Amino acid sequence: MEEGKRQRQVAGAIQEELNDIFRRLGLAMIDGGMVSIASVKVTPDLLEARIYISLFQVKDSAGVMKTIESRAWEIKKELSDRVKHQLRRIPVLHFYLDDTLDYVFKMEDIFRKINEEKPPAAD
Repeated sequence: MEEGKRQRQVAGAIQEELNDIFRRLGLAMIDGGMVSIASVKVTPDLLEARIYISLFQVKDSAGVMKTIESRAWEIKKELSDRVKHQLRRIPVLHFYLDDTLDYVFKMEDIFRKINEEKPPAAD
């Protein structure tokens, strides 16, 4: 189903605010790596938000996700203070690990190995 205009607007506002909140709360740099909000998807009724977290050079991704989950109430309170005039109800936040970067690095590695194994083309 196509995502509506209001869903995209709310998701964009939430993503922008969450990136700022993560920096302010010290969650942008955890365990020597970088944490960022990759994307936000909002349900059509605007009552749930799925936040996809991207981790770069983080040693313990499960530990980072646990830290974020443990501070979810603090994140939601900060978010509600920022968007209370834009939204009637603050959506329930669900955090998910976005493994797109890992997938990209894995695919690049596979392509590099294929190109190394390929015999040189005869002219």
